[in-house]
Amino acid sequence: MGGFYTLPELPYNYGDLAPYISEEQLRIHHQKHHQAYVTGANDLLKRLDEARKTDEKIDVKSLLKALSFNIGGHVLHSLYWRNLAPAGKGGGKPGGRLGDLLEKEFGGFDRFKWEFTQAALTVEGSGWAALTYCGLTDRPLIMQIEKHNLNIYPMFRILMVVDSFEHAYYIDYKNDRAKYLESLWNIINWDEVGRRLEELLR
Repeated sequence: MGGFYTLPELPYNYGDLAPYISEEQLRIHHQKHHQAYVTGANDLLKRLDEARKTDEKIDVKSLLKALSFNIGGHVLHSLYWRNLAPAGKGGGKPGGRLGDLLEKEFGGFDRFKWEFTQAALTVEGSGWAALTYCGLTDRPLIMQIEKHNLNIYPMFRILMVVDSFEHAYYIDYKNDRAKYLESLWNIINWDEVGRRLEELLR
């Protein structure tokens, strides 16, 4: 048997994203919601381990579906925290190879920003918007992820994700998802997003 998942520490303090994300919102999102996915995934792995020990015939389909949801929630949140930066240290436009790639694909940063925001705004139900990279076509592509695990482009490396679940913004923005999304552009950590791209293209 292998190990289990752990809740990662944030790369900044809980109050560092204010005024765009409040300390209360960030603390609850990280400690309650993200922790719930970690706990859920680990409980399912333990259930699987126990069933294998006793040769119990479990409902594999439902267990794997739940495991996919919880692991997806953990992985996406872990990426999300790191592509945000403290207020005053993020936002603006990306430079370097990332900036060039977005310019080439979208014709300009403003068009990318609009398309990405629309993806995050219109994802059905609760979900995510992600900037991904396709090595087969050498193109950055936007991906809508429903829940944590639906409509994913298999094997595409995620460069940036934005959480569109209501739990990401309900304390600060109530049901105004559009206002939350617009505020996030002020704290995107383009250095981290660019680093992920450079790591991929080595």
